[in-house]
Amino acid sequence: MHKVIYTPNAPEPIGPYSQATFAENTLYVSGQIPIDPATGEVVQGDIEDETRQVMKNIQAILKAARADFSNIVKCSIFVKDMGDFAKINAIYGEYFLKNPPARETIEVSALPKNVNVEISCIAIL
Repeated sequence: MHKVIYTPNAPEPIGPYSQATFAENTLYVSGQIPIDPATGEVVQGDIEDETRQVMKNIQAILKAARADFSNIVKCSIFVKDMGDFAKINAIYGEYFLKNPPARETIEVSALPKNVNVEISCIAIL
C-alpha cells in the first residue's frame, strides 16, 4: 500500500503520475521541472532560475509529506546540457549544506516542456 502526496504549492502533474508517493517509511518524489505552481507556466530565465524553481517545487512536496531536505537520501538530476552542471550544482548545494544525499547527474537530449533541468528524489521519513 502507498499514499499519494499532493500539494497545490507544487506543479500539477502533466501526465498520469503523482507529485509523490509514500510507502513504508520512504517518500518517492517525481521528477520536478521548473513550473511555477501559481501560474502553471515554465519559469523563464537562466539555468539558475530554473533550478531554484525545481528546488522550491521539491521543497513544497517535502513539506506536504512533513519532511524537509534533510530527509532526502538520493537525488537524480537530468540536464539538457552538462555545461550547465556547475550552475545547477551551486543552487542545488544551497539546499544540502550538511550531509548531502547520494546523487547522479545525467545529460539527456530532451526534457518535458523543453526545460533544461529536472530533479527527482527519494526521502526517508
